[in-house]
Amino acid sequence: MGTSHPETKPFVLEKALRNKVKTIIDVGAGLGTYSDYFRRKNYRPIIDAVEVWEPYIVEFKLRNKYRKVYHEDVRNFSKFNHDLVIFGDVLEHMTPDEAFDVWMKASKGCKYGVICIPIIHYHQDAINGNPYEVHVKDDWDHDQVMQTFPYVVDSFLGDVTGAYWAKFDV
Repeated sequence: MGTSHPETKPFVLEKALRNKVKTIIDVGAGLGTYSDYFRRKNYRPIIDAVEVWEPYIVEFKLRNKYRKVYHEDVRNFSKFNHDLVIFGDVLEHMTPDEAFDVWMKASKGCKYGVICIPIIHYHQDAINGNPYEVHVKDDWDHDQVMQTFPYVVDSFLGDVTGAYWAKFDV
């Protein structure tokens, strides 16, 4: 699968433009959805990616879409040094404690963060042999996101997903 719901993309773009974001790290790049979306909208920041599933890196030609692609599990990733970190349909693929830890690690190296996450019950199993596609916590809601992840200053609630914009104390 490697994609994310489109309803939050305009919110992310608007926030990135308003905050003059020049560098981005796209965690769980999958198909390269954010890179593709930004290009279609003529927004061209320096954008890197973290992708744990190597077949996606090859199949979706991520090295052509990003300046640098890190083939790594974000739970072990330490190179957060961008204006913005995007967790686009990623944090539901780990436990809430793991998601919180990754969020806090990113908050120490990035100026802004955004979480795009299903805010309805959204069960998902492995897809095309990718065990990382499983939704470990498949029932996030707006209140849980707000209680779990500090620094959120704005949000957008769609029918399926929510987007949560954070300003970190870097």
